Amino acid sequence: MSEQELNFVFNSFSFLIWGCLVMFMCAGFTMLESGSVRTKNAAVICLKNIGLYSISGLMFFFVGYNLMYVDVGSWVGTLKMFYGPSDSEIALINGDAEAMTAVLDNGYSVMSDWFFQMVFVATTASIISGTIAERVRLWSFFLFTAILTSLIYPVVGAWTWGGGWLDQSGFQDFAGSTIVHSTGGWAALAGAIMMGPRLGKFLPDGTARPTVPSNIPLVTLGVFILWLGWFGFNGGSQLALGGASNAVAMSNILVNTNLAAAAGVMAAIIVSRPILGRIDLLAGLNGAIAGLVAITAGPDIIEHHWAVIIGAVGGVLCTAGIRLLEECKIDDVVGAVPAHLFAGIWGTLAVCIAGGGDLMTQLTGIAAVGVFVFGVSLLVWFAIDKIFGLRVTRSVEEVGQDAAELGIEAYPEFVLMPDADISEELRANQ
Repeated sequence: MSEQELNFVFNSFSFLIWGCLVMFMCAGFTMLESGSVRTKNAAVICLKNIGLYSISGLMFFFVGYNLMYVDVGSWVGTLKMFYGPSDSEIALINGDAEAMTAVLDNGYSVMSDWFFQMVFVATTASIISGTIAERVRLWSFFLFTAILTSLIYPVVGAWTWGGGWLDQSGFQDFAGSTIVHSTGGWAALAGAIMMGPRLGKFLPDGTARPTVPSNIPLVTLGVFILWLGWFGFNGGSQLALGGASNAVAMSNILVNTNLAAAAGVMAAIIVSRPILGRIDLLAGLNGAIAGLVAITAGPDIIEHHWAVIIGAVGGVLCTAGIRLLEECKIDDVVGAVPAHLFAGIWGTLAVCIAGGGDLMTQLTGIAAVGVFVFGVSLLVWFAIDKIFGLRVTRSVEEVGQDAAELGIEAYPEFVLMPDADISEELRANQ
């Protein structure tokens, strides 16, 4: 086996294995969200998460990947569909040895790249699910997910990783602090504003009513799974495993990722008392995610102490952001907007400190993505609301989406099911 062929195998295998690890993050998001909501909405959360992953895979296959990559440098891409391996790869599969040269020149299998990019799309959609939980209609959420994964995210990706205008301007975002996490955060913020808070979340005097998670150990386990999956998220974004230099770089990336998450946890716990009035477990858990998001724009930095600083600042910003949203009466069930949007913006700017990024270029990228994603998301949420309805009825919200939309309960031993007449009435209201 030649060195070129060996590198091709290692690179393709790296995409596939790291992609599987990122896919496992969907399980982490499911646990985090289902443990954060009340038991009467946990089953719907499970359905939303497996549904959004499936929609992401289908829409990114038929539309999104082509829009993001095929028409390199274009703002809108083309209308041609993406159907799978290259012609050379198909010829090689069919036994044409002459196709080997063309395949190896690409550096990796086309479908391994598609798979790795697709799981990033699903991560973006997962961010939105938790923010607007307990009040969004199931099919309205699925429709928004389809639009996000086929249009909104791929356009942002075409501007950046697809070789578009932001990439050509020198914008740096190694694994997606802005491209993935801020995109999800902006879309989630637009949805939360459009839908308003859950019933009883804010008292008449404006004070936020604490909503105790239904299963704190499940939330904690979900965060640990996300932490694990992030090694694939950032490590895989090296985009190569052939050669010693790539192996060393990937090792540094994983260490920086771990350091930033740990610093985010401790910083969030330390500032939770002065900011939130208590030592807050959930702030610490979100601090881990914020630290991970913050380092994602530049995990390839050489000096590891910067990873600690970047992660710690991310944890502080996330905790302060939780309080800020409460002051603004914006109901984010899992704290996804502070963890993914606020920390994502900070991480993208932090590249200027530790990774050699240009401040004006980074600010331009942050602003462009923010205006586009937030603006388009508001329009899409508004259109869905007017055509199909965005929020469940009051009676459904009170009894829970599990019983009303699915007719089941995630924890039937602990939750009283409504009688048949009430269930029929609730389903009719949907």
